[in-house]
Amino acid sequence: METIEYQNGEITILWKPKVCTHSGVCVRTLPNVYDPKARPWIRTQYATTQELIDQVAKCPSGALSIKKDEEK
Repeated sequence: METIEYQNGEITILWKPKVCTHSGVCVRTLPNVYDPKARPWIRTQYATTQELIDQVAKCPSGALSIKKDEEK
């Protein structure tokens, strides 16, 4: 299954498009980050790492998940 990754240097948001139900929770919670009309549509630079983690936890379909980036 396809997974698209969006990084911010601390975490990576993993998005599975085929799992996404397009409920809009992400867009309503962090509209500056999630913009379906933009490419890329997830712009992690517009929120803190904690805001991103908190929002992803609210994804009802499980299409969004978090992977912590390894320290370099």
